[in-house]
Amino acid sequence: AVARRIANCVFHTCYMASENSSAATRARARGVAEEIGAYHLCIDIDEVSGAVVRSFTSVTGKVPQFLSMGKGDGESPGADERAQDLALQNVQARSRMVLAYFYAQLLPWHRQRGGFLLVLGSGNVDEALRGYLTKYDCSSADLNPIGAISKTDLKRMLLWAAGEYGYPTLREIVRAPPTAELRPTEGDGEHTQQDEVDMRMTYEELGVFGVLRKIHRCGPVSMMRRLVAQWGHLKATAVADKVKRFFRYYGINRHKSCVLTPSYHAEQYSPDDNRFDLRQFLYNWGWDWQFQKVDEIAAQASQEASQVDDGALLNGDGKRGRGAGDHLTRGGSAPKKARTW
Repeated sequence: AVARRIANCVFHTCYMASENSSAATRARARGVAEEIGAYHLCIDIDEVSGAVVRSFTSVTGKVPQFLSMGKGDGESPGADERAQDLALQNVQARSRMVLAYFYAQLLPWHRQRGGFLLVLGSGNVDEALRGYLTKYDCSSADLNPIGAISKTDLKRMLLWAAGEYGYPTLREIVRAPPTAELRPTEGDGEHTQQDEVDMRMTYEELGVFGVLRKIHRCGPVSMMRRLVAQWGHLKATAVADKVKRFFRYYGINRHKSCVLTPSYHAEQYSPDDNRFDLRQFLYNWGWDWQFQKVDEIAAQASQEASQVDDGALLNGDGKRGRGAGDHLTRGGSAPKKARTW
């Protein structure tokens, strides 16, 4: 009870909802705030973000639309449609940063207390590594307690805290599919926009990429060589596609790391440019030479695997012995889990 009273004095939470937010996420935000004892608010950001959109329309005469509202069934969106969709998502995200700082300055006055509040960020290290964030959105703050923690480690920490401190809503948060909730949704349950679908890679994969990139200093070629061995359950061409996709987005979005909020560094894999990862922030995201080498490694590995499979068929027993392709699964062992070497 004492801890909850202290939390109510110093810790303020604010769920900044839009018309695209789900009732499920709103309920989880309220639930965890109540369990902690935080002073909690729920505000609507549509009026703020809508004013920005209306300003654009008044100047240009054009009304931007989400992808789900602009194209008919079966039509592929073009660059113009994707630009509109992304701009409408970004204006919501940036509205949240402005409102967070505004409330941080005025809530002490509202509660008849002096001083001001520090704004805490909520972006994790995987989103920063992939660049799956908007510059100057709710990832921008005075301090980010989870900014240097991967999604995989963060989930483990939340499950531990749920049991250690008695916050059951944290388990619901871990089970919920990660979503930005910036596009119109369908139905009344979980939001239909999923982070891993948008990113075209999983958080587990990002955890592996982050360790290889930061701790092991891997570029596209050396990462491909490691992952062909580590991800023996995948075809080499599939591994190549994942490596190239990661480095393409890494190169495009690396500049975002220059404005990352200061984080508590509990691990070694943070891409924080100003304080932790001193690599350059401008890359030729085409990686022409590197991606050519990645394809060559994939072709060689596929050829070796094919030779091994042909040998197994010739044996007629359907079993593959130890041979040239065994390095693909680390000597026949089961695929390694993410972040183990």
